[in-house]
Parts: sequence; C-alpha cells; structure tokens
Amino acid sequence: MRLTLTALFAVIAGPALAAGDKPFFSLSNTDFVVSIAFLIFIGILLYYKVPGLVGGMLDKRAAGIKSELDEAKALREEAQSLLASYERKQKEVQEQADRIVAAAKEEATNAATAAKDDIAKSITRRLAAAEEQIASAQAGAVKEVRDQAIAVAVGAAKDVIAKQMDAKAAGSLIDDAIGTVGEKLH
Repeated sequence: MRLTLTALFAVIAGPALAAGDKPFFSLSNTDFVVSIAFLIFIGILLYYKVPGLVGGMLDKRAAGIKSELDEAKALREEAQSLLASYERKQKEVQEQADRIVAAAKEEATNAATAAKDDIAKSITRRLAAAEEQIASAQAGAVKEVRDQAIAVAVGAAKDVIAKQMDAKAAGSLIDDAIGTVGEKLH
C-alpha cells in the first residue's frame, strides 16, 4: 500500500509542479482538479474492489484457457491415437489387398496351367480321333478297292469260265457244289 501511495504522489506531483505560476491547491489549477478526480477514481475502484474483481476475472480467464488447453491436448492425443489406428488399419488393408492380389495371380497362373493341360489333352484326343478316322477311311478305301478287285476278278473269272464252260463241265461243277453243301450241312 505504501508503494502504491508513493507512486500515486509521484504521478500527481509531476503535472502539478509543472503548472508553475498558479498555486497548486487552487481549483483554478486544472492539474490539481485532474489529480483530485484521478484520486477519487482510484478510490472508487479500490472501494468496490475492482482490482480483485479484475484479478478474479483474469484468474477465471486463465483457468478457462488452461482447461481449453488441457482439452485441446486431450483432443490432440485422441486424434493422434485415431490417426495411428487408421494408419494401422490402412496398413492391414493394404497387406490384405496384397495377399488378395497374390492369391488372384496364383489362381490365374493355376487356371492358365490347367487350361494349357486341358488344351493339350483335347489336342491329343482330337489327333487320336483324326488318326482313327484316317485309319477307318484307309480301311474303308482298302475294302472298297478289294471289293472292286473281287468284283472285277469275279466278272473276269465268269467271262473266262463262261467261255470255257460247256454243259458237261457245268453239270459236274453243280454236282460237286451240291455235295460240298450237303457235307457241310450235315
């Protein structure tokens, strides 16, 4: 309090002594009137405990700022933990995606190998079927040639036999054929 009064008198004395030609304690001296008004104002402020109220308001403001800072720290920590969690999840999802891609590549490779094997088997079967068809066609052609050769030979033999055959030889041949058939049937 003593320090406050000393500072107050120092502030008052400076302008009051600067007036010079008028007496200090006169109401015509504006410096004196301003000093008195200032002291009354300070007194009113002290009477209503304004410095305590201002200090209390500043303390409340400081406490509010501190609580906001604490809340901001908590939110920041929560945000960092969420970020770390999302980064972990993102990493896990990326690893899972990599595994899925690797599995898909492996399945595609296996499917391609299986398809190649199936195509090779199909080609082998078709080649075998084609060879069978060729063999069957060859056999058919050989049979046709034989049949034609037999038909030509029979026709030629018929012509030759017809030219050389007379009634006596024809009767003898018929008798031999009947005898052969008889033996074979019994």
